[in-house]
Amino acid sequence: MQDGKTTVSRGHVLALRLFDISYEIDLKLAEQLWSQRAGRDSARGRLAGTPAKAVSFGVPPLTLDLGSCAIEVDGRVVTAAASARLYDFGIAAFALRLPVSTMSWQDFSRFANATDRTLGIAAATAVWQELLATLKGQIGEALIRPTEKPLQEDYLIGTVEAFDTAIDAAAVLQRLDLVPLLSGRERPLSAGARHDLLRHSFSYYPDDLAVITWDRAFLYEPLGDTDVADVLQIANAQLLEMRVYDELLDAELPRMRDLLDAAVRRRNLLTARRYAALARRLLTLVAEVSELTERVDNALQVTEDVYLARVYAAAMELFRVPNVTAAVDRKLAIIRETYTALHSEAAGVRAEVLEIAVLVLIAVEVILSLVHP
Repeated sequence: MQDGKTTVSRGHVLALRLFDISYEIDLKLAEQLWSQRAGRDSARGRLAGTPAKAVSFGVPPLTLDLGSCAIEVDGRVVTAAASARLYDFGIAAFALRLPVSTMSWQDFSRFANATDRTLGIAAATAVWQELLATLKGQIGEALIRPTEKPLQEDYLIGTVEAFDTAIDAAAVLQRLDLVPLLSGRERPLSAGARHDLLRHSFSYYPDDLAVITWDRAFLYEPLGDTDVADVLQIANAQLLEMRVYDELLDAELPRMRDLLDAAVRRRNLLTARRYAALARRLLTLVAEVSELTERVDNALQVTEDVYLARVYAAAMELFRVPNVTAAVDRKLAIIRETYTALHSEAAGVRAEVLEIAVLVLIAVEVILSLVHP
């Protein structure tokens, strides 16, 4: 039975906003620039509470301390700790950590929802753009092929480190109504909707709990571990980058058809060269996207930590990363098939040109033999 008396003694709400800021980020250069210009702490990423051999980063991300900023949430000003994590495949993940202490569970849920209304992707707050501008001003030279209009993702995590009384994970699920926090809605949901929201629940120790959904999560972490939150951030970064490639290929396929139609309409002695140039362009695109998608896929490999592996796999499935990846793979397959066809067509056109040239030479030779017997 759920109660309304439990108090959150210590916790925080973590608002994440991720931007695709460039094609690639030189993390070593970014670390040097940040140290020289900002004078704040930075660190190459690893999961704090997990043995290094249990997880493997393709390229460890770079975490930057952005200081603190004042955020007005539901009529009161909260001092939030700001940070950014840079991934080599071009993603900047910003985090604002809003502390909570001595707050009833209902008020904690309301505070999380108010934070989302203030800092969520639908909100008009300028804080994220200000943080992004600050970051670019400090490490801009490390951005390879910066993005003019970056795609974005957001995520919200409500974390409790201590309640006013000792409570385990099972009791949290039984006594506290997590649905308003996970759904963002105060109105009661149907039994089926509640079940869907709570079905991705994970515990490793009796007194820890992670419940994840598409755009929010609740964590109960008495030891203050951040590993689950870090894994959720990485999964969001992978989702965002795969979305970038999906939209890139969506734009490329019609352009590819237009170029192909134009090459077919202007069929002449230069057609083979046009086919070959278009084929090279498509091959370059396939190579670039394939290389980067492999880098995204290998951003994090959970090897020995079964708990984190389950959370990570569930997050990837919830965020539909495999679906977006499959869409990217299908579009890459179409481009590869087009490249093969263009390559064959170019070879055929060259063969036709050679045949015509041979026939012309034979005709010239015959004419010369008739003129000068």
